Amino acid sequence: MPPDFTVYREASRRVWDLVRAAVAVVEQAGLDEGYLDLSGLVAPKAAMRRLMADLRERTGLGASVGIGPNKLVAKIASDCEKPGGLVALSREMACQRFAAASPRLLPGIGPKTAERLEGMGIAAIGQLRDRPATDLRTAFGQRQAAFLQARARFEDDGAVAPIRETKSQSSETTFDRDLADRAEQQRVIERLSADLCRRLQRRELAGRTVGIKVRLDDWTTVTRARTLDDPVNDVAVVTAVARELLAAYDPPRPVRLLGVRVAGFDAALDASQLRLAV
Repeated sequence: MPPDFTVYREASRRVWDLVRAAVAVVEQAGLDEGYLDLSGLVAPKAAMRRLMADLRERTGLGASVGIGPNKLVAKIASDCEKPGGLVALSREMACQRFAAASPRLLPGIGPKTAERLEGMGIAAIGQLRDRPATDLRTAFGQRQAAFLQARARFEDDGAVAPIRETKSQSSETTFDRDLADRAEQQRVIERLSADLCRRLQRRELAGRTVGIKVRLDDWTTVTRARTLDDPVNDVAVVTAVARELLAAYDPPRPVRLLGVRVAGFDAALDASQLRLAV
């Protein structure tokens, strides 16, 4: 952990307090990334300019904002003019603007998938969008082929979804390159467990079920979990269980994603957290 992580986390908390004061529906996706539902605002761009100025004035931190009809377009737009950019795109505008860009621009398409696409003569998002679906199904299977072309069309039906009732907490990461080294996989599990436990302790949550999530390079996704006698949020316990679950599963292929989850929260702790959230 970097020595200034606590300072960074506190700054993140102040930022999100300001964001939630300005927008009713907020989905925080990390310390420094999230999605806002602006559908109820008359002038969303003006509101975001005010928010960006407020963040700069009150925290000294900048923000990049992307506005779009769905979460995928908004995320891509937010990356367009970093740092400090404010970009609004329709789905059609995104299709046109990024038609020549590599499919790697799209979340969920990593280096290995991009390499396979290039081997098929698909080096641009526009080419992926226009390729016959049958070609992609032959190469990737029906489910992943549908996902890839939906991404290339900048389609995303995921809603901005703030957590109203805490049923589980997780920490996960997707790798730029599929990870085959078992020792490095275990080190990632340790980092994810530490991050998760810090959040659980801050929110006074503890759970009886510890689980892992593993997505392989062929998009197979596997979960494993163990239920303990007592609720835990201790990093040593969570890390030990998560490491044992990963070793027992013994991923048969390189890993694209790893995650650690704690669920089955103690009712008294969860109620305390909900009162604090109100």
